[in-house]
Amino acid sequence: MNKKLINFIIAFSILLIIVAIPVQATNINNPLTVDSPQELVGVIIKALLGLTGTISLIYFIIGGFMWMTAGGNKDNVQKGKNTLVWATLGLVIIFSAYSILTFVFDILPTN
Repeated sequence: MNKKLINFIIAFSILLIIVAIPVQATNINNPLTVDSPQELVGVIIKALLGLTGTISLIYFIIGGFMWMTAGGNKDNVQKGKNTLVWATLGLVIIFSAYSILTFVFDILPTN
């Protein structure tokens, strides 16, 4: 191996040990509101579902705006209707996923 690489590995290891010793000596409080990785995954999934719900609401607004400002143009009216239909389908899927995940996380044991 290259001498510079060996020196870098040794220096990095020493630095890591120097940094790790004070961290082990202190008591670090958990900034998260969860106690297990399973709960953390549940919180992340629910946050993502909330974000997708917000995106679906934005598409509702866009679809309604497209429909209302179509000015009698059949293509623009159809685009607005399609946007509203797909936003509704998205909300149905989001609510279904949320209810299924809530059910699954409620029946899982929390040790």
